[in-house]
Amino acid sequence: MGNLFFAANIAPENRTSPITMSKKKTQYICQSCGHAHPKWQGRCDGCGEWNTLVEEIIETPKNRFASTVSAVPVSLSKADKTAVERIPTGFGEFDRVLGGGIVPGSVVLLSGEPGIGKSTMLLQVAIRLANAGKKILFVTGEESVGQIKLRADRLGPSGGEDSIFLLAETCSEAAVAEAGDYDAIVVDSIQAMASADLQGAAGNVSQVRQSAAIFIELAKRSHIPVFLVGHVTKSGAIAGPKVLEHAVDVVLTLEGDSQSELRLLRSTKNRFGATGEIGVFSMGENGFSEVENPSAAFLGHHDAPVPGSTVFAGIEGNRPLFVEIQALASPAAYGTPQRVAQGLDPRRLIMLAAILERRGGLPLSRQDLFINVVGGVNLTERSADLAVVLSIVGSFRDKPISDDIAVFGEIGLTGELRRAPRTPPRVKEAARLGFSKVIIPEAGEKLPKIKDLEIIRAKDIFSAFKTAFRD
Repeated sequence: MGNLFFAANIAPENRTSPITMSKKKTQYICQSCGHAHPKWQGRCDGCGEWNTLVEEIIETPKNRFASTVSAVPVSLSKADKTAVERIPTGFGEFDRVLGGGIVPGSVVLLSGEPGIGKSTMLLQVAIRLANAGKKILFVTGEESVGQIKLRADRLGPSGGEDSIFLLAETCSEAAVAEAGDYDAIVVDSIQAMASADLQGAAGNVSQVRQSAAIFIELAKRSHIPVFLVGHVTKSGAIAGPKVLEHAVDVVLTLEGDSQSELRLLRSTKNRFGATGEIGVFSMGENGFSEVENPSAAFLGHHDAPVPGSTVFAGIEGNRPLFVEIQALASPAAYGTPQRVAQGLDPRRLIMLAAILERRGGLPLSRQDLFINVVGGVNLTERSADLAVVLSIVGSFRDKPISDDIAVFGEIGLTGELRRAPRTPPRVKEAARLGFSKVIIPEAGEKLPKIKDLEIIRAKDIFSAFKTAFRD
């Protein structure tokens, strides 16, 4: 009663009513998928990840993207194609993945693991564009101008250094304000940029989404191509909201083993070209150099055939890519056998092991299986099934496959070989590389005879075993 009486005698202008207090609204945003939650909880309802929710203030940013000029509809027959003519970078493999060069006004997102070479690759692209007479703005939010200069010096001398302008800035609006008459802009990285209209540290979902929108709006308004460097999470996904990948025009991923000099640039999204295309590079002291013969670079070199090694005749995008798949079958030291795969989906390996045990009669339930794709290549093709199975059988039986045999084919649950896409370029590449035999699925298109190459068609895994191990 005393507290109530005391509150009642306070002057109205001095009272603080909980109803009239201004309180900023907040929500909890998942840093993995961007899903919003009204309150904190341990697990995200959107992606199922744990401990990824971060509190953020809900704010309405200024509408900076309102168009001041009304757009006029244009018929398809009168559309100007010259506005989207590609700009070559001088990097043949880089242009190949982009679909032939840079499209003006496009936004390219380059992602990859830390230390894989993202900044080095885009700096080399900037240097080559500058050598071709282009003016480049390199926005660095993670390194100083001096550090970029040191990296450029390590890459070797170039004649276009006066056409590359370095800007150490983490504010997205300030960086866009400096983007005047440039021919291309590089932002390293988008997770280091922050918008002045939003609260919160750089790298959170809201900041990444807002900063990306600012640079995308700049690219579409001024027709300046923009390259964004993106971080990846521990699971290998691009950090930030999924809308980031939807908003940009091209998503590139730089892959490779940190212990190997080979790097693969893969296109997972391209509005101006084919997806799944790859470029192959070699990384050395002077930066990246193009690999002219990727298949020869990824194939292993043995003095004699060894058990557990098979050459897979793969294809990535429009390019045939032959790689060596190695397998090791060893008695399990513990109760549950291990299934370890590098460069291959582990779930696919578990399925193939079950097919071999059930359909092929191999007792693999007490065998540890280890699969390695030589060169750090990540295979997504199901046509690699036959090479994986033959490598496992060869290691288990301690029988080698002749090193002049290349194989490909998807395996069904009943052990049959399914038709593989794009068979002719695989077979032609096998002949070019000097293979004498190629084992392919029986179902498929007719192929012309190729000199010095025997094309063997197999119906199922049993016929493939007889052919591969008959020597």
